[in-house]
Amino acid sequence: MSQRVPTHITLHQASRRLEIGFDEGETFSLPFEYLRVFSPSAEVQGHGPGQAVLQMGKESVIITEIRPVGHYGICPSFNDGHQTGIYTWDYLYELGVTQPQRFQEYREAIAQQGQLQVEGSPIA
Repeated sequence: MSQRVPTHITLHQASRRLEIGFDEGETFSLPFEYLRVFSPSAEVQGHGPGQAVLQMGKESVIITEIRPVGHYGICPSFNDGHQTGIYTWDYLYELGVTQPQRFQEYREAIAQQGQLQVEGSPIA
């Protein structure tokens, strides 16, 4: 069962961010892209350690709907068709706390993937 309790959740469509506040006073502003690429779904995380799939091309993704899941989380629907990740309150809190580091690591992985693709291209 979740230990964190949200006090508010607000979708900001213009800035493509989800704002979530918690009962201990913390508030996080999480970009839709960040939420999408760190979805807790098996499609993104895989079925075991080391099986995560790097999500590319999600910079413009938007959340079209948020469905509550019991008293412990939400399940957002994204405009790219992804709608299977259940974000618990604890996971959303963790995403908020670790956002700077995780998002930086993700951006570096995307840049590295782009370099690998360029390096592997045939020379004309």
